[in-house]
Amino acid sequence: MCVGLAARVVRIREDGTALVDASGARREVSAALLEDLEPGEYVMVHAGAAIARITEDDEEESERLLQTEGL
Repeated sequence: MCVGLAARVVRIREDGTALVDASGARREVSAALLEDLEPGEYVMVHAGAAIARITEDDEEESERLLQTEGL
């Protein structure tokens, strides 16, 4: 099973990486798959890469589901 994490973009670096915040955990991920990514946007992160833009509502629902399921 593959699991992606919803995260908010904190900072974009010139080398094509992004600092993201996923429920308080910050990590560097590749932003190469998404053009014109901006701080404040929400993304789905899988295997160290931001793979899709998502809405804030999507992020909130993901967070709620993770808390409900105890993951």
